[in-house]
Amino acid sequence: MNKLNLAFGKYDNYNRQDPISYTYKNEIYPQEYFLALKLYEWVLKLDPNASEELLLASRSQHIGRWQIARTQYPEGRRGYLDWRRDLAKFHADKSTAILQEVGYNQNQIDRVRQLILKKKIKVDPEMQLLENALCLVFLEFQYEDFFPKHEPEKIVNILRKSLLKMDETGHKQALTIHYSKEGFDYIKTALELIS
Repeated sequence: MNKLNLAFGKYDNYNRQDPISYTYKNEIYPQEYFLALKLYEWVLKLDPNASEELLLASRSQHIGRWQIARTQYPEGRRGYLDWRRDLAKFHADKSTAILQEVGYNQNQIDRVRQLILKKKIKVDPEMQLLENALCLVFLEFQYEDFFPKHEPEKIVNILRKSLLKMDETGHKQALTIHYSKEGFDYIKTALELIS
């Protein structure tokens, strides 16, 4: 087995420990395992020739996410940003340990860390592609359950921020996903605000 598949196996085994489940087409999956697979699939859909480092970053982007709960941090934007920062470092460290274990060189490990830590969005084409894929996973698999729990104004604002992180390719792909009428209306509104 090559290093890439060894790393994928270790990432997947780790994410299969997620106690939070996700149901898709009547099958139940550990949530982060499922979402990691879907992020990887979106990356390949956006670039069938994606680099090994980008594929590794996609499969480990949120590795072990359930281990640092949002509730461990104060309410509000500051608490949220601290949580996201600490999570990103946690994911990068977990990924690094696995990549070292299976024999990747330091340059490759550094590149995967850079992608997980989201350095140079809008400047680095691979980072932009990964950001597109992250937003598309949210829209395809989490958005429809998410938006009914929030006020319309908040939903449009969240969508606007997500869409601003994406480029034109990401926007086009977002419009290919199936949504409820209400969900699609919010997306159209958000897109109008950034166009």
